[in-house]
Amino acid sequence: MHDASAPVRVDKWLWAARMVKTRALGSDAAKGGRVEVNGVVVKPSKDVRPGDELAYTNGPVKTVVRITATAERRGSAAVAATLYDETPESIAAREAFRERRRLELQSIPRSTYDDGGARPTKRDRRRFEQQRETARNRRDV
Repeated sequence: MHDASAPVRVDKWLWAARMVKTRALGSDAAKGGRVEVNGVVVKPSKDVRPGDELAYTNGPVKTVVRITATAERRGSAAVAATLYDETPESIAAREAFRERRRLELQSIPRSTYDDGGARPTKRDRRRFEQQRETARNRRDV
């Protein structure tokens, strides 16, 4: 069994804490400079310990957490939630981004991003072909 206070590679910890879906994505994030431990950009092999502050940037959202425990293996979401405490500033920034995004989507007219719901049916395809054929016949005349 793993000691919760033993050091663990940062890419492994990101995966075990369910911040990334795969360990390879955690490694890529660290290689890309999107992971900081105690204010310093780190490589995937950097060890993290309880008490370290980790900042992970995913797109426009930066998540800052204080590591409370380490894990070698990925467990359930309930177990992953015990591995860190997110800072109040990080939570507020994430919520503000979510609200801005929601308001932006509300301001866009639905017709500009609505795809009609699904793929056209066979009936729809026949209508499209009939309209196209009608348009061709009009041009030929």
